[in-house]
Amino acid sequence: MKEKTYHEKVYEITRQIPFGKFSTYGSIADYLHLGSARMVGWALNQIDFMDDSIPAHRVVNRKGELSGRNHFPTPETMKVRLEAEGMVVKNWKIQDFNKHYWHPEELDTC
Repeated sequence: MKEKTYHEKVYEITRQIPFGKFSTYGSIADYLHLGSARMVGWALNQIDFMDDSIPAHRVVNRKGELSGRNHFPTPETMKVRLEAEGMVVKNWKIQDFNKHYWHPEELDTC
């Protein structure tokens, strides 16, 4: 069986971020034990951001900032999608970080 590529592993984790939650580039990189937060961002930048099967809008930087917003059709796209899931975004930053944060390690407790 063919081993998954780094991109495929990033997409698999990103697909599992629950509705109403977000994760960070660094958390995904740490969980995969491969590469860096930048590599996760690069992998997500390779997808079609209108493809709802990979909710890339749920991945932000370690401060909760929508640092990837310029890779969406418009910077507002990421914000609108997060707000539709119940998150408050002010000045391009998710409010109530701890309330909405999800780490991939939570997959191991299921």
